[in-house]
Amino acid sequence: MSKARILNVVGARPNFMKMAPLIEAFAARDDRFEQRLVHTGQHYDERMSKAFFEDLGMPRPDLDLEVGSGSHANQTGRIMMAFETVCQAERPNLVVVVGDVNSTMACTITAKKLGIKVAHVEAGLRSRDMTMPEEINRLCTDVLCDYLFTTDRFADDNLRAEGVDEDRIHFVGNVMIDTLMKHRSMAAALGLAARLGLAPGHYMTVTLHRPSNVDDPAVLKGILEALAELSERMPVVFPIHPRTRKMVDQAGLGGFLTSGDRVPEHGLWTCEPLGYLEFLHLNMNARLVLTDSGGLQEETSVLGVPCLTLRHNTERPITCSEGTNALVGNDKARILAVAGEVLDRPPGVARVPEKWDGHAAERIVEILARTL
Repeated sequence: MSKARILNVVGARPNFMKMAPLIEAFAARDDRFEQRLVHTGQHYDERMSKAFFEDLGMPRPDLDLEVGSGSHANQTGRIMMAFETVCQAERPNLVVVVGDVNSTMACTITAKKLGIKVAHVEAGLRSRDMTMPEEINRLCTDVLCDYLFTTDRFADDNLRAEGVDEDRIHFVGNVMIDTLMKHRSMAAALGLAARLGLAPGHYMTVTLHRPSNVDDPAVLKGILEALAELSERMPVVFPIHPRTRKMVDQAGLGGFLTSGDRVPEHGLWTCEPLGYLEFLHLNMNARLVLTDSGGLQEETSVLGVPCLTLRHNTERPITCSEGTNALVGNDKARILAVAGEVLDRPPGVARVPEKWDGHAAERIVEILARTL
């Protein structure tokens, strides 16, 4: 039997954690699959990208399209043009896309126009918020894909409600959790918290990057005020996204931030973006995580760490119904009130969602081996 040629596409930092277990699972079936890794270069920061390849043990990309940043339309168009050339040269049987970034949608459209099958890993997630570019990417991608691999039953229901044929939907679990399970013990052994002067269970971590939170100076100020007030209760660690730091500086809000070799007892302590293992280490030992990231809602649910999502909606509602997540929005008073409630009560025990067991990638590859 001839091997199926697979093009695995990554474009931005969240994609790496999702693709790593798939690459490993395809490699375990090298009698059936021949794979190549394509990095569109949508997210090209060396510090934030190179460390992830190293932490996750991923091979360097076979092809790097180096599209860089730009407006959504500009970036999407350049990805499509570059990826079309790749597809014409490689002639794959299947393109695998993950997540919901511009690269996900752009490469899906390009492949389908060339008559190539596409599989979307993490399909069916919906926030119902069309102001989010990611929601548009998700909707466009799922309409076109031949294989829709979902993380939970909510996603299955979303796709059925949109009229998707049942034979395209495959509930397999969460590849992000595959990566977490594999690297959990390695992250636990790092000792980073101790080097920073942090006691397990006695600090908080924060991530903040969405335009709805950082582009409006008034909203950003309110969030930073809330975080600063929380830091009077226990240390707060804030690995700051480059764009967020830029917006903080432009708004003249740098006075809320502090830095140094060790985290102070009080204060909002910032550092450069961390590698996957470093940040996993800090989050698994945190008392509370505050974030506007999608992936952290999932990771904290498996880690059993309370999570407050600074958004008004989530495409991952299962993290609220079965995990440790709560939506609080970006109002200062609301953030402080809910964080206070969490910190005042003993940590609870969360129920891990179905099939979030570290074997999602294996299920995906088995389905493809049987049907492609």
